[in-house]
Amino acid sequence: MKKLILLILTCFIACSFISAQNAEKSRHLKPSNFTKKVTTVISGEERSYYSLSNEQPSVISVQGPGTLRVLTRGRFQTAQEDYISYEILYTIDGGEQKRVRMKDVVRSKQATYLNGSLGMPGDREDFDIELVRGDHTIEFLLKDGTVPVAVQYLFTPGKEKQQDWIDFSPLQPSEPVDLVSSETSVTYYRFSGAKPLRIEVNGPTELRVFTRVEYQYQMQGRVDYRLQLSENGKVMNTYQMSSTRSEVTIYKNDKNLIPGKASEFLVEVPSGKHVYQVVPLDPDKGTLLARIMFPKNDVKLSK
Repeated sequence: MKKLILLILTCFIACSFISAQNAEKSRHLKPSNFTKKVTTVISGEERSYYSLSNEQPSVISVQGPGTLRVLTRGRFQTAQEDYISYEILYTIDGGEQKRVRMKDVVRSKQATYLNGSLGMPGDREDFDIELVRGDHTIEFLLKDGTVPVAVQYLFTPGKEKQQDWIDFSPLQPSEPVDLVSSETSVTYYRFSGAKPLRIEVNGPTELRVFTRVEYQYQMQGRVDYRLQLSENGKVMNTYQMSSTRSEVTIYKNDKNLIPGKASEFLVEVPSGKHVYQVVPLDPDKGTLLARIMFPKNDVKLSK
């Protein structure tokens, strides 16, 4: 009997430890704009949700890989409503717009609003968005404003696929720029709106694209910039990036500039030959630097 109790206690402690580890991994994210809070009380505990709009997108920025869980609650505005339905629109990195519809949602039996005049919250309805490695911007909108909806965003980092990556050169003309970090020299390539970054690659494979802002010495603070990925004139994705001055990386041969910290996005390349173009969308940000890498196992595809 004592052995059974000890075994049960050991299993309980192990499960608690695993749950604690998982809880530590996940974190709540706050939209970078449109941060109107709706405080919801659930089993006596206050939780912050963020309103969705049908006009102004709520923007979440996060680094993958991982799973972004979107926890939604629609609002019952009158006692006459038996059910509510609503539709959420979202885009990842400026790509194709996707839709998630919540149908026939009933009133919650556990939740109320801190501000009782808002009405009654519906049951929580969730959906997941799987994100690959790299920096991502996800924009959320309500299809219409008929049913008010508030959302929580919970991100759980995922495990990165273990593989060796090697450098990949863009098409010419591309101006090489050597950066030094921890006594290691790495080659980036300078590009701009007038001279975009062009990449020719055979798929299927993946490309990791690292970009850096070029800081003049008088430039301070955070710099936001946008990049557009296209193929044959068709826009594939638009990336919202952000950078600050690097504290560990310098130019090898230029003392008048300071590189920004690297931001990354991943390009999933399908089968066949592809020529991609990366163009900065903010002319006032000046030139940018890029480094491209791909899996060592796919080196045969580059030949």
